[in-house]
Amino acid sequence: MSDSSLPQTDLLKQDTIVVRELANANFGFLFSSPVLEHVWSDAGVLNEQLRERILAYAESHPGEDHTNIGGWHSPVGTLEFCGSAGARLIRHMHAMTEEATNRFYAEHGQSAGRTSWILSAWANVNRLGDFNTTHTHPGATWSGVYYVDSGMSDPSKDGTAIQLTDPCPPRTNIFFPEVTSREVKFRPVPGLMILFPSYIPHAVPPHRGDRPRISIAFNVRKDPFP
Repeated sequence: MSDSSLPQTDLLKQDTIVVRELANANFGFLFSSPVLEHVWSDAGVLNEQLRERILAYAESHPGEDHTNIGGWHSPVGTLEFCGSAGARLIRHMHAMTEEATNRFYAEHGQSAGRTSWILSAWANVNRLGDFNTTHTHPGATWSGVYYVDSGMSDPSKDGTAIQLTDPCPPRTNIFFPEVTSREVKFRPVPGLMILFPSYIPHAVPPHRGDRPRISIAFNVRKDPFP
C-alpha cells in the first residue's frame, strides 16, 4: 500500500513520528564572519587630540584618492602626524586585533599562539556630501575603523553610518531574502572601534552632518600572510 492510500489517521501518525525524529536533528550556521566592536574608555581625551592633529594636517597636506569621493584621505602609515595620540590609538588597534584573533581561534577550539602583525592606518575627513564607495581590503587579514567625530553637533542623531555588506551576495538574493540581512550598519559613535575580516565589503554613504566626520581606518596583515 502506498503512502497516498493510507487512511488519514495513519498519515497523521506517520507525520508525527517524522517530526519527533527531526527534533533531534542538529541545526546551526556555517561560514559566519567575526566582528569585534568596542568603545574605548579613554576616547574623550584621545579624540580631542586626534581631531586637532588630523584637521591641522589636512589643512596643509593634500589628500589621496582611494575609495573616497570627495573628503580627505591621509597618507597610509602609522599615524605619525598624530603624535602621542596616534601612537596610543595604534596600540588600541593591536589590542583589538589580538583580542579578536584569540576569540576567533577559541571558537574553533584552538589557541592562536603568538602572531606577528603588519599594521597600516589612515585618517578620513568627510564633509557634507562626501562618501566612500563599496570596497574590500585585499591583502589584509583584519580591517577596522575608529571614530573620532561623528560629524553631528546633535548627539541624539545617528550620524552617517558605515555599512557592512554580506560577502556572499547569493545568500541575501535567493535564500529567504525577507529574513536575511544584506547590510549591517554601525553608528559612528566617538570612541567606537570596529574590527572585521578584510573580505567584508563596506561603504559610507554621503555625509549629512553639520561638521566634519572624522574616522581612522586601518588594516592588519598576519605575518607571514595568509
